[in-house]
Amino acid sequence: MMTGGLSEPKPATPEVQHIVDQVQAQFQSKLNRTYSMFKAIEYRSQVVAGTMYYIKVQVSDTEYVHLKVFESLPYEHQGPSLVSFQTGKTRDDPLTDF
Repeated sequence: MMTGGLSEPKPATPEVQHIVDQVQAQFQSKLNRTYSMFKAIEYRSQVVAGTMYYIKVQVSDTEYVHLKVFESLPYEHQGPSLVSFQTGKTRDDPLTDF
């Protein structure tokens, strides 16, 4: 991975699921909708002044969303923040910069 470039897609880890859990309320509030399923499937990361995560999340049997989440450097003591998202995705849609 080159500096500042996006990593290759990787299967979601428990750490990535924890990030998704922390931004679920932010996402649902922006859509004014709740989801009983909110499962991280895969992710890509980009090192910036912190880490930008691009995460594919399953929200129903057939529906997926892509989240762009910024996690600041540890010494800043801030939780992850939802930067952007894309809805209407499928399991096969590639994770790209948006």
